[in-house]
Amino acid sequence: MVRRCHMLIAVVLVALVTTAVAPALAQSETKPVQLALVTPIQIFNEQTAIKGVRLNLIYGRNVALTGLDIGLVNHTTTGPFQGVQWGLAGIADGSFTGAQWNAVNIVYDDFEGFQWGLVNYANHANGFMLGFVNYAVTARGLQIGLINIIKQGGAFPVFPIVNWSF
Repeated sequence: MVRRCHMLIAVVLVALVTTAVAPALAQSETKPVQLALVTPIQIFNEQTAIKGVRLNLIYGRNVALTGLDIGLVNHTTTGPFQGVQWGLAGIADGSFTGAQWNAVNIVYDDFEGFQWGLVNYANHANGFMLGFVNYAVTARGLQIGLINIIKQGGAFPVFPIVNWSF
């Protein structure tokens, strides 16, 4: 009887630990490829990090991406993006390192690299922004476009054709 009780306690403890740890392991999982129609209709859920290639037919969202990101709307959430992004709109809630070639490029955290599009936005830009409208809260680098805005610390707060902060 005591043996069965110990066995039951062990099974319950294993079930509790598995239930608590499994979601964290699933969230930190990395996959080499992702295909998305619209989130949540994609091969792997949005909590999966992609290290490889992601193809977003309409809208794809994952926690992080390292590699190549192609699609209409490409979105990474909390994790970092490292690589190349190409499409209609690119959105990174976390940091971005690499190149964004979208009509609209948005990085809500730190951006390092090259943005080329109609509208480029970065919270902190470190690199080169080329577009009709370039906006950075703070920057270290060069903006070339019709309207260039560096809200804090730029050579000019707003300036046409070129703006910089070094």
